[in-house]
Amino acid sequence: MVRPGSRDPSERRTLVVGRGISVQGVVQDAERLVVEGTVEATMIHATELAIAPGGVFKGEIEVEDAEIAGTIDGTLTARGSMIIRGSGKVLGTARCRRLQVEDGGQITGRIEMITDQPQSDLPPRQNAEPAI
Repeated sequence: MVRPGSRDPSERRTLVVGRGISVQGVVQDAERLVVEGTVEATMIHATELAIAPGGVFKGEIEVEDAEIAGTIDGTLTARGSMIIRGSGKVLGTARCRRLQVEDGGQITGRIEMITDQPQSDLPPRQNAEPAI
């Protein structure tokens, strides 16, 4: 998921929470978060989130791109793309601009699509009742 003009993923500040490891609290300044164990956090801002099969993220996170092969329970905002792999589960609220769900991927909760069109630019709703 390297975007033109962005740094090589190997140069990003990466936090890997390995299998069998549980982390709670605040994560700061991580550009890429890889969850193979369990992470519970209040609010994380990162460029990329990857939850491996068996990995669990609980809390709130805002990223550019997310790839979910494990479980996220909470609120996820992906300003770019969100890919839910066949083993992935999203519980809670997810917001994204682009969504891809592989066969077997699960979503339980609410999905909101991010659009470039502000709410105020939407055409006015027509009243369903005829005027008398």
